Amino acid sequence: MTAAAGVAARDPLGVWCGWLLVGAAILSPLLAWLSPLGFAPMVSLVGLLALPTLRMEDEDRPAAVALFAALIWAAVSTTWSPFHAGHVIGSTILKLAFQLPLYWSAVCAARRADRRLAGWALAIFAWGFTALGLLLAIEALTGGAIYRMLNPIRWDLARKNLAHATFVLALLWPLAALGAPVRLRPWLGLAMAASLGAAASIMLADAPVMALPLALLAGAAVYLWPRGGPRVFAGASVVLFLAMPAAIWAIRRSGDFVALQAGLPLSWSERLGYWSHALDWIAARPLKGWGLDASRMFGPGIQLHPHDGALQIWMELGLVGAVSAAAFWGVTLLRLERPRRSLAAAATAASLSAYLLFGAINFGVWQEWWLALGALVAMLAALHVRAEAEADLST
Repeated sequence: MTAAAGVAARDPLGVWCGWLLVGAAILSPLLAWLSPLGFAPMVSLVGLLALPTLRMEDEDRPAAVALFAALIWAAVSTTWSPFHAGHVIGSTILKLAFQLPLYWSAVCAARRADRRLAGWALAIFAWGFTALGLLLAIEALTGGAIYRMLNPIRWDLARKNLAHATFVLALLWPLAALGAPVRLRPWLGLAMAASLGAAASIMLADAPVMALPLALLAGAAVYLWPRGGPRVFAGASVVLFLAMPAAIWAIRRSGDFVALQAGLPLSWSERLGYWSHALDWIAARPLKGWGLDASRMFGPGIQLHPHDGALQIWMELGLVGAVSAAAFWGVTLLRLERPRRSLAAAATAASLSAYLLFGAINFGVWQEWWLALGALVAMLAALHVRAEAEADLST
């Protein structure tokens, strides 16, 4: 009996999880290109099919407590929120109640997956996202020629859709590149980063371009300083979620706020306006907030959400929600601390820095596809951590 067959005989659930991850690896670049919203059902399906793997390790408990506390408080806050979904499908709290166990189960599946199949999944991610980067660069240079063959729309609309794919690539490329063979990792990583920079620039997607140097900086810091880097990163995330209202207040008080807005490009001027309005609403109810999804009701000053995750949590869930978010990110990033240098920790830090950046200037906190991408980052990180631990044991 071969070693792989022996593993399969001993752990059929691990083999099942391995094939689930291979399927997710195949679908991910396609979803990023054609339908980023599809990440939510994909990750949910992986979690649903892997529910028997659901476990909580000792090191998981701090993050789990923070998430569960936030979920309970969000549910309570719906009793005073001015927003009420017109149907069950639109209920954010119901979605969150299902997403928490399903996404956790998907991460557990990555931990349980058969070693050989997990390696296949990582390799597919590496080559798939390299191909995605090259495809996006071609799309940007040709006015979306391939995309518009499948979806015949104007270039300005296609560009907006394809720009979402650059966010996905900017988020996942560090972890995807790490799945390549050792000698090819730098080359595939460079191909992804270069393609991302070119595509995002042509498609006028500022945030993915900003995420490139930030990811490299965060990854290098965690790699070079395996103890201190994660601690600084964790502390910065706590400050981000707790002090963002104070930062916006300081910007408003530092000079002519109206002139500052007028001097910025339109998209950034609008963001600054959203943040200023959000600060006023936070000041009116700082402790308990206005309730889950309440930011949808504060137009025209705020459209859907304030385009800053920390401010949205403060607005909707108040101090309790902000402390829960800060605690979650703080303990999560502290788990990147290592006694020695780790490529898995560095790549995870790089991806998480992009996630925090995009959450700070782009997406609403509760968007299903965005939360699913966060779970996908955790799944890839779990695969790399296990692979690194197994490599250490074999040496």
